[in-house]
Amino acid sequence: MAYSLAVCLALTLIFEMFAAFVLGVREKGDFFYIFFANVFTNPPVSTIPLYLSVRCGLIYRNISLVILEIFALFAEYFIYRRFLAYKKIPPFLLSLILNAFSYAAGFLLGPYVF
Repeated sequence: MAYSLAVCLALTLIFEMFAAFVLGVREKGDFFYIFFANVFTNPPVSTIPLYLSVRCGLIYRNISLVILEIFALFAEYFIYRRFLAYKKIPPFLLSLILNAFSYAAGFLLGPYVF
């Protein structure tokens, strides 16, 4: 489980940092806050649905995943709105883009990583 969590977090950080760079984020401090936001939100999103799928079934996994992804989206939005110097893209849209990119990349690469 610890390996899975570490891989999920590492891949999320790589994907979101890359996407942020492509979108024009250049300040070191902004990358720190993107890093911090993901370290805060990724572990629950990665572990709770996995636990529920084993204990309760896939329907509970999917419901919890949607709820936790929405939580992560808003948590990262609040962090970005408060702390990021980057203003080219509104914080909510930035959070949505970064999360969608990392989710899609993880979905596509997941079978090859695990």
